Amino acid sequence: MQIVTIKEVSKRFEDHSAVEGLSLQIPQGSIYGLLGPNGAGKTTTIRMILNIIRPDEGTIELFGEPMNEKAKDRIGYLPEERGLYRKMKIGELLRFLAEIKGVSSAVSRTGIEKWLSRFELLAWKDKKADELSRGMQQKVQFISTVLHDPDLIILDEPFSGMDPVNLDILKNIIMEFKQKGKTIILSTHQMEQAEKLCDFICLINKARKVLDGSLQSIKEQHGKNTVVIEYYGDASFLDACTDMILKMNRYNNFAEITLKEQAEPQKLLEIALKHVTINRFQIMEPSLHDIFVEMVSEKV
Repeated sequence: MQIVTIKEVSKRFEDHSAVEGLSLQIPQGSIYGLLGPNGAGKTTTIRMILNIIRPDEGTIELFGEPMNEKAKDRIGYLPEERGLYRKMKIGELLRFLAEIKGVSSAVSRTGIEKWLSRFELLAWKDKKADELSRGMQQKVQFISTVLHDPDLIILDEPFSGMDPVNLDILKNIIMEFKQKGKTIILSTHQMEQAEKLCDFICLINKARKVLDGSLQSIKEQHGKNTVVIEYYGDASFLDACTDMILKMNRYNNFAEITLKEQAEPQKLLEIALKHVTINRFQIMEPSLHDIFVEMVSEKV
């Protein structure tokens, strides 16, 4: 089942095209990365999915039908621009936000205790939001996003400002939601985190989709043309391999090499063995970061 279906959607603001002819499908139970540089159109796309703004052209369906009030209660949304009612106590605030989504006080009370404990915030339950640090407020807002147990969770830059410990907690929670069959849309600049979490990605640049599909298939399309060599000896011979090497970063006893399209990694290994002692020779898949930079640079 496709949880979100977007067909030929466009949105313009006066003379600026924010999204142009976008089509994509987000399957149930997946983590879907919505990626792109600043100003690419990611947040505009999310706001159209949520019906905060309406597209000028095209259609959007959620759970197999156009957005409606029932569908809204099945969605949890963490916006990039964080904001809480600063003078409300955390427990009361979370209970209020849960009730807006149709969760009773009796049910939400248990959930609030559970989530505050998980993020080590239980001691702050009776504190006002403006007494919490920015990081604590961010965790509270994430709790408010998932407290009603939504089927579709939309996270816009959720890792921004997270310390490593809470970053790991958040990633684990996202994976737990996936295991429960929830669908997550993840918009982030952090390619390393997207690569670890996402099943599918859509790369948007300058309002248009430039890449869409499963992460594995996208990596396969871009080939395995990156080689890592750890060696002992003088690797100056690499400078003469211009017919094979497209790009190279060389460090102390370590080189990361991007091969030209028709170059054979085994041939490079044969040459290297004649000049240095090889400690490691590894053919790498291109990273999502490298694919991102390549695709965005091509469109500049």
